[in-house]
Amino acid sequence: MDLATVLGLVVGTILIIVAILLGGSLGLFIDAISIVLVVGGGSMAVVIRYSLKDIGSAIKIAKNAFSDKIPDMLEIINKVEELATLARKEGILALERVELENQFLQKGINYLVDGADSEQLESLMYTDISNTVERHDLGASIFEAWGDAAPAFGMIGTLVGLVNMLANMDDPASIGPAMAVALLTTLYGSIIANLIALPISDKLKYRNAKEEKLQNLIVEALLGIQKGENPKILKEFLLTYLPPAGRGVEEGDK
Repeated sequence: MDLATVLGLVVGTILIIVAILLGGSLGLFIDAISIVLVVGGGSMAVVIRYSLKDIGSAIKIAKNAFSDKIPDMLEIINKVEELATLARKEGILALERVELENQFLQKGINYLVDGADSEQLESLMYTDISNTVERHDLGASIFEAWGDAAPAFGMIGTLVGLVNMLANMDDPASIGPAMAVALLTTLYGSIIANLIALPISDKLKYRNAKEEKLQNLIVEALLGIQKGENPKILKEFLLTYLPPAGRGVEEGDK
């Protein structure tokens, strides 16, 4: 589990609740009409922009913002060095008996064992990367769209509340509820956008970029194994994907 995402959501929510309680009652900040308008209206705006299938996929992809499953690059590089050493000593077919935890690397090894040449290997692997990036970018864009729509519907709610308030100035009892709708919709829209939707969108983009970088590293590794490159030289090349600190090198040394 990605503790940063969970910590941000939980602590952010607690801070908002504490701020409310310090100034008054939590019940004053709960309004069903405002919730329906912002959550329902904002969600429907997203439904209009995308298909239901895409939205369903985005909900599944959203779990990536809460997981920490991207393998450590250094571990992958060390594993590649082992595979390259095995392939150089016993041939590519020796990799057939290897079982790997990383599915993308395993898929590439299977292509090598099946006799794919370098062009076929690059085409297959980069097409896979492109399709994965496209799916994940779509998920991030849907949450970004929700983050854009929520404040907009908050503003719509504000306008609705103000119109109701101004239309009933002669009825003091109706001014309070109308004003509550006007203010709370803006609050709900801001919370949804800035604590939930946009941060999740950015986290998905961040994780997508890390995964894409790792997969590009794996493709370079597979091509090196296929060419029979020296395992140590291949490892040194792959280490350039890491920052100096990740290679055990001080920043000033590079």
